[in-house]
Amino acid sequence: MNELTQQVAAGLVNGCLYAMLALALVMIYRATNHVNFAQGEMALLSTYVAAALIHAGLPYWVAAFAAIAFGFLSGALVERVLLRPLHNAPILAVVTVFIALMITISAVIGLVFGHHSETFPSPFAVLEGLGQGSLSPHAIGTIAVTVLVLAGMTVFFKTTNLGLAMRAVAMQPLSSELSGINVRRILMMGWGLAGVIGAIAGLLAAPIVFLEPHMMSGIMIYGFAAAVLGGVDSPVGAIVGGLAIGVGENLLGAFVTGNELKLTIALVAMFSILVLRPQGLFGSRIIRRV
Repeated sequence: MNELTQQVAAGLVNGCLYAMLALALVMIYRATNHVNFAQGEMALLSTYVAAALIHAGLPYWVAAFAAIAFGFLSGALVERVLLRPLHNAPILAVVTVFIALMITISAVIGLVFGHHSETFPSPFAVLEGLGQGSLSPHAIGTIAVTVLVLAGMTVFFKTTNLGLAMRAVAMQPLSSELSGINVRRILMMGWGLAGVIGAIAGLLAAPIVFLEPHMMSGIMIYGFAAAVLGGVDSPVGAIVGGLAIGVGENLLGAFVTGNELKLTIALVAMFSILVLRPQGLFGSRIIRRV
């Protein structure tokens, strides 16, 4: 029973990390109807910015907020420079650009920061006395931050003018523009906010898995699977999908298949949901007339 509890607790923490990246994917999809395959590398670059600032002597929270700001700016820049010129391009061209961006960022990180792994501080070290049983202070903080981000996104999309504008632009860009919405600015803001969420995910993941150029590669695969499982247009689905993938892979890896097949479990879950329910568990079903 103790091992089961530990596996569930570890799965919840991993699931929160997957859910954060899934939330970033959802943010971009709801704003632009695209899936950013370079989201993990963009999050990693923001995390390296924080690490560089910490090494330069800045306090953790100053470096963290600077990394989050960098995440927003880099996301907005990607939309403005790379995605906007491809507005009417075939979907395959957009996918190719995202894959090229992923490879380029990974290469730049290795060139600038090196290929070694290093430790990264946790912002929740002050909660050392609260770490009881199977949950460490960082695990508690990770879960709390994930809940806050989900709540913030839900309020943002349902109650704010910018969030409602993003939903309108994703569904009907032409009608939104005719209604007076600045579609280009909305798209840029959506990418920037996705960069913020990705940066937070990187800051939470680095103390667990160590900071190195391929830190987010596996997490990104799980995050993509979580988004597909929950529905790529549903913030709640991203959280549910992330937690389900995190807990499920831990339990099956520990008691059924072994750790070697943990990634396979996520891929099988993603393939199954695409076959049985392509819109995901909580995604909106879209019907198009032929």
